[in-house]
Amino acid sequence: MNRKKTSIWIAAVLAAAMLAGCGGTAAPTTAPAAETAATTKAAEPAATEAVVDDQAAADAVAELIDAIYVQKRTADTDAQCAAAKAGWDALTDAQKALVEGDNADPDYFGRDTGNAALDDPRNADGIGEQEILVVSFGTSFNDSRVQDIKSIEDAIQAAFPDWSVRRAFTAQIIINHIQARDGEAIDNMDQALERAVANGVRELVVQPTHLMHGAEYDEMMEALEGYKDKIETIRVAEPLLGEVGSDATVINADKEAVAKAIVADTAADGGFADAAAAAKEGTAFVLMGHGTAHVAKVTYSQMQTQMGKLGYDNVFVGTVEGEPEETACEAVIEAVKAAGYKNVILRPLMVVAGDHANNDMAGDEEDSWKSMFEADGSFDSVTAQIAGLGSIAEVQDLYVAHTQAVIG
Repeated sequence: MNRKKTSIWIAAVLAAAMLAGCGGTAAPTTAPAAETAATTKAAEPAATEAVVDDQAAADAVAELIDAIYVQKRTADTDAQCAAAKAGWDALTDAQKALVEGDNADPDYFGRDTGNAALDDPRNADGIGEQEILVVSFGTSFNDSRVQDIKSIEDAIQAAFPDWSVRRAFTAQIIINHIQARDGEAIDNMDQALERAVANGVRELVVQPTHLMHGAEYDEMMEALEGYKDKIETIRVAEPLLGEVGSDATVINADKEAVAKAIVADTAADGGFADAAAAAKEGTAFVLMGHGTAHVAKVTYSQMQTQMGKLGYDNVFVGTVEGEPEETACEAVIEAVKAAGYKNVILRPLMVVAGDHANNDMAGDEEDSWKSMFEADGSFDSVTAQIAGLGSIAEVQDLYVAHTQAVIG
């Protein structure tokens, strides 16, 4: 197929995808078959042409996915999300397997992450004058969003029945993914704050689900700055681990509470009475955080200090980004080996068990933490627990306490 015909065909695929997205009937996504040839030899070019068309169809949808894999919402975002999903739905299974772009792949729409219908975007209007806005980075993994983020929001709503609890995600990339794949509309910060203004909210309490006063927290505060003259009172509660502190030795009651909660839950899920029982069986708990170049990265070192203060000598804190340096996977592997543990349980030190937990920690790729621990050859067993901090009742209670502290 020549370039002109390929371009015309791609345009036809996109037009059909848009039509399907609007309730119309989509056109076939494979190219028309070549006219019947007189001989088998004459038919061979048609088969080659069909393969080219399949890749072109996949590439066209990859472009649509890449177009919504962005951190800025525009006037075109809703239409782009609809077009990407309609384009995907118009592909054959064979074509879906060929989707590959800068950020696009078959898992973008094809991976089963649970039932989005169990979630609540908390974007209703008519909410009254008192609002608690729960701000999260977000996750496109439906089960985790329900178990981790929604559970925190539900706990806060139960604790403060006279307030309206609403949601905002700071990651537009994730918002777009959920909207395109599942049809669930989640507010970003500006949308949530505009909604509060439009609803006549006079008292706004913002509860971030972030771990620390890091980059995401800073961006949230910048967004709030633009609304201080539009809402009568805005108060911001502490993130999960509280104040950062000056160095690795600084710990606080929040870090202690989270350390106790995640270690107890990891032990229970692993079949142990506690961390000490796991240690006797030669088992280490490796908690994988995200990591950051922000000055708040010292928080991870503080959490390691906290584990030591609590006597959890078989608990090791690492980060995907390897910042601080001693939290890189390679460094953690060496630390676990040096301590003599032969069994490893991996667990995310993250509010949600989303992409990082499922892929970077527990994935099958050679650079996942599970694969790297196994490849080292020093351990008898390496297992992974897919559970976010937000699913732990004691962590939910801590968020409630932080909200209560600013409500008074």
